[in-house]
Amino acid sequence: MPDQSGRTVVITGANSGLGFEAASAFARKGAHVVMACRDLDRGRAARDEIRASVTDPSLSVLELDLASLASIRSFVDAVEGAHDALHALCNNAGLMAIPRRETEDGFEMQFGVNHLGHFALTGLLLDRLRATEGETRVVTQSSGLHQNGAVDFDDLHGERAYDRWDAYAQSKLANLLFAYELDRRLRATDASVTSVGCHPGYADTGLQRRGPEMMGSRLRLWGMKLANAVVAQSAQQGALPLLYAATHPEIAGGEYIGPGGLMNMRGAPVPQDSSERSADEDRAARLWDVSEDLTGVTVDLDRATAGKATTT
Repeated sequence: MPDQSGRTVVITGANSGLGFEAASAFARKGAHVVMACRDLDRGRAARDEIRASVTDPSLSVLELDLASLASIRSFVDAVEGAHDALHALCNNAGLMAIPRRETEDGFEMQFGVNHLGHFALTGLLLDRLRATEGETRVVTQSSGLHQNGAVDFDDLHGERAYDRWDAYAQSKLANLLFAYELDRRLRATDASVTSVGCHPGYADTGLQRRGPEMMGSRLRLWGMKLANAVVAQSAQQGALPLLYAATHPEIAGGEYIGPGGLMNMRGAPVPQDSSERSADEDRAARLWDVSEDLTGVTVDLDRATAGKATTT
């Protein structure tokens, strides 16, 4: 991992799991890390834990609830007020296979947090990324389960039928459709920002426990813990694809980075192929338009406007 001194990095979900490990790694390499956390107390506890293990880290904790468009806008205002430059945005936070819930704005929770929240956040921070000198990156965390996903434009929010795993797979496919479409649009304007997708393989994080805990299922919770103990790699190892995508000098944009070992579930990060659906440009363009309509964040990547994002 190259030296990150003088660089500012935003990581969503930085208080635990993959986000915490990524924040630790960036801090260890000299970056200033903005830890974007829904729970400020947990965020500050994570910051203190990093301070205890990393010499003189540069860290700040800001509140960000990706289930609230108002919170996203407040977070962006805080970041832009504190930082003149932004070198990397790591769209890492997420929910997995939870019972149906809705965000503050009425979106199905997994689609709302995993995709729409990060779509809005990226759109609103794009000006700062483009104005920063040198190459900057947007890294969006997907999942190998995107291969099971289909974007149901007629029932995006699972109001007619809801399956928690199908909803998760849909949101992770949406992550990649967005990452690739963003890169195509940035390339068309000769922007200095690159967009990259990644996935952690099977990593032992708190993500797997959330669904069973919300369902009150001790059996499913026990099963997840057993699978983590037997199959999963560590969260530290699972963070490597995100770190590779955010810092590797040979990244050109539009790649998909994941573990190259057993069934792409563990091992060192390598570029790999994603599903045919994730490469569907028509589906990606339609999702972009729908996402703009739902979030009210319109991203204009025309050269003359330098990527101005507006809210309605």
